[in-house]
Amino acid sequence: MPTPQDILGHLPADRVLDVATGSGGFIHFLLEGLKGYTEIIGVDNNERAQAAFEEAFKDKPNIRFRVMDAHHLNFDSDSFGLVCISNSLHHFDDPQAVLSQMERVLRPGGYLLVSEMYRDGQTETQMTHVHLHHWWAAVDTVNGVTHYETYRRDELVGLVSALGLKEVAQYDLSDLSEDPKNPEISAELNPVFEQYIQRAEGHPNLQARGEALRQRVAEIGFHSATTLVVIGRK
Repeated sequence: MPTPQDILGHLPADRVLDVATGSGGFIHFLLEGLKGYTEIIGVDNNERAQAAFEEAFKDKPNIRFRVMDAHHLNFDSDSFGLVCISNSLHHFDDPQAVLSQMERVLRPGGYLLVSEMYRDGQTETQMTHVHLHHWWAAVDTVNGVTHYETYRRDELVGLVSALGLKEVAQYDLSDLSEDPKNPEISAELNPVFEQYIQRAEGHPNLQARGEALRQRVAEIGFHSATTLVVIGRK
């Protein structure tokens, strides 16, 4: 499997923007792979993510959080050398508009990166992750949170292709080395099941779906779904 250095090591050190950053999880991947950077800004419309983000990077003053809507990035055009988004496109009503904003703030010659799990071509143990994610999306939806099912691989490629980037590279990242029935997986997921089953109160079909998925984790096992990383130059 390609390493972060394989994917990112050739990119120039520059200003970096991570869109829909949450608590900054994808920035750790960037730090593993980039040779350097002058500044990393993570933006998210969820103010509650800011505290966790700032705690994670409290010793890195050049990594900062800003509350911002990804559909309306409040930055000058052509102002970043690398603009990224990870596992967030399926949370937007208009993902193409978000990608267009990302391209706008990317300087000519800079790189746009999309990292997103996809739903097709997965093993049975990886499909456990896909089914879980789609259940989470359904529970979020009945609670008024924008969250769609994950894309097919070709749909993701199509979204990025519409931007007309150059030198486009694709990487499929997966790790099937761990025991899919490791009891630690169930122990880690059980609190998540409880949280979402509680959030599905009043929707017995969704609650039953969650219990069936809990059983699937025990009987079939769990591996993270394969992630597609697409990088192109403006």
